[in-house]
Amino acid sequence: MTTGNINVSVENIFPLIKKFLYSDHEIFLRELISNATDATLKLKHLTNIGEAPGVEYGNPVIEVKVDKEGKKLHIIDHGIGMTADEVQKYINEVAFSGAEEFLEKYKDSAKDSGIIGHFGLGFYSAFMVANTVEIITKSYKDEPASHWSCDGSPKYSLEQADKKERGTEIILHINKDSEEFLDDAKITQLLTKYNKFMPIPIKFGTKEETKTTGQGDNAKEEKITVDNIINNPDPAWTKQPADLKEEDYKNFYRELYPMQFEEPLFHIHLNVDYPFNLTGILYFPKLSNDMSMQKDRIQLYQNQVFVTDNVEGIVPEFLTMLKGVIDSPDIPLNVSRSYLQADGNVKKISSYITRKVADKLKSIFNENREDFEKKWNDIKIVIEYGMLSEDKFFEKADKFALYPTVDGTYYTFEELQEKIKDGQTDKDNKLVILYASDKDAQHTYINEAKERGYEVLLLDSPIVSHLLQKLETSKENISFARVDADSIDNLIKKDDEKISKLSEEEKETLKTTLDEVIPKEKFTVQLEALDSNASPFTITQPEFMRRMKEMSATGGGMFGMGNMPEMYNLVVNTNHELVNQIVNTKTKAKQERLIKQSLDLARLSQGLLKGEELTNFVKRSYEMIK
Repeated sequence: MTTGNINVSVENIFPLIKKFLYSDHEIFLRELISNATDATLKLKHLTNIGEAPGVEYGNPVIEVKVDKEGKKLHIIDHGIGMTADEVQKYINEVAFSGAEEFLEKYKDSAKDSGIIGHFGLGFYSAFMVANTVEIITKSYKDEPASHWSCDGSPKYSLEQADKKERGTEIILHINKDSEEFLDDAKITQLLTKYNKFMPIPIKFGTKEETKTTGQGDNAKEEKITVDNIINNPDPAWTKQPADLKEEDYKNFYRELYPMQFEEPLFHIHLNVDYPFNLTGILYFPKLSNDMSMQKDRIQLYQNQVFVTDNVEGIVPEFLTMLKGVIDSPDIPLNVSRSYLQADGNVKKISSYITRKVADKLKSIFNENREDFEKKWNDIKIVIEYGMLSEDKFFEKADKFALYPTVDGTYYTFEELQEKIKDGQTDKDNKLVILYASDKDAQHTYINEAKERGYEVLLLDSPIVSHLLQKLETSKENISFARVDADSIDNLIKKDDEKISKLSEEEKETLKTTLDEVIPKEKFTVQLEALDSNASPFTITQPEFMRRMKEMSATGGGMFGMGNMPEMYNLVVNTNHELVNQIVNTKTKAKQERLIKQSLDLARLSQGLLKGEELTNFVKRSYEMIK
């Protein structure tokens, strides 16, 4: 029997492990299962390349056992095992990773062996939950088994053991504060969370299944006991896209999200091996306009080991609304998100994912535009957010981002420009793109624009104001204007100025009369010579002010704009017959009633007439038609 002190570079590493190395004690099981997986995959690799003569790989499993009475947790593998010298080297010299040395030795042939490479400090995470940890291990080499034990101090014991089978058994003597890890349900939960897709089958107890024997009238059902295998060792993302059918992708989505009953709209299979390794499948679910409800759906893995589902800052932010899996051996197996975000490989991966998603969206758009258009409302929030937050995505999105009209026609930006350039270019040679955010609330304004032959887009996502600002600064000589931002003649100013039917004196009188009746704190009155068929009174909200307020409400815009009161313009059409009647009415009371009624009708069309003012309007309307 050998005894000694573990070779550590700090005086006592165990308190550091318990308090600082990992943010959550439950990670210990992930680390130990990862080590068992490494040991098994190492053996597979050595047998494949003929470096383990006489050794059969077989069909190994990793087994987890709970001993409630003895307060012990066992993790057993049938992998490569360790000799006494290897225990001394890999366990007692903390932070010297056996997997890293193995990979270095076999770096040319071990590229795809899937070894995780964290047998250093990862093993010592066991001391977060255990007072004493034992290792009973036998190498695939023809050498005696070893038994290592440590009680959480730098002291250890190492002696020969009588273990006959190849592999390693880790025994954790669970401490009093961590007895929750002796509960079957807790262990099942952790194995499912962290090891659901590990590449080696993981057994945790047994379960009963119904088996049918015989055929026809002789068919019988009987209960049989089988191993309870927790994981799926061959998840869809580890396979080649050519080997998967559409149904395979849908089945995997149900496996990832068993409580999600809606089918995904489509998927993107990530598969790259240069300049880094990355695989995964991203799904576009149906998305609402409530962006705050969409986060934490993508799961991040490292060689099929779960790392985190909080991928913000790791995956491009606009894609955190998607679902699915991303797996890369180049992502460090570390639960600290800030560490991950600062990692150079992670940043490269983020950039690649952005490009890959853009390319796939363009491909889907090109292959089946009609289907893409049908799904646009369910995916637009992701694409618009991507255009705002990632310049490279913005450039690529120009080929597939859609701009729907109120009539349900979809244009790319290039198609839209071509369609409206003749009719919607103003006297200063600027292309004015009209849009609505609510088809019903802005129906009057939409109608007026359509009567002029103008196209009106329907842009109703919560970030549309930000997107329009980005488009206006990125593209030349264009501006967006909501249809209710001004009178239609002012939104797209042409050379032909209309002449007012009212004289300057009459306009002055009208302005004085309107100022006496219309509340100045809410409306700025503008007299305009418009088409005689245009509305007599129109309420508009200036594009700049309204857009800045909307941007402030969703993060952005000018400081303090969100607290500015709502301001509206009242455009009075001096060429309308009703306005002419107001000017020529001799009775002050009738004049006031016509103005109030006209103002309230304009407010009604903007959804601004409510409460007592709405009640008074209805009452006044009945009196006028008596």
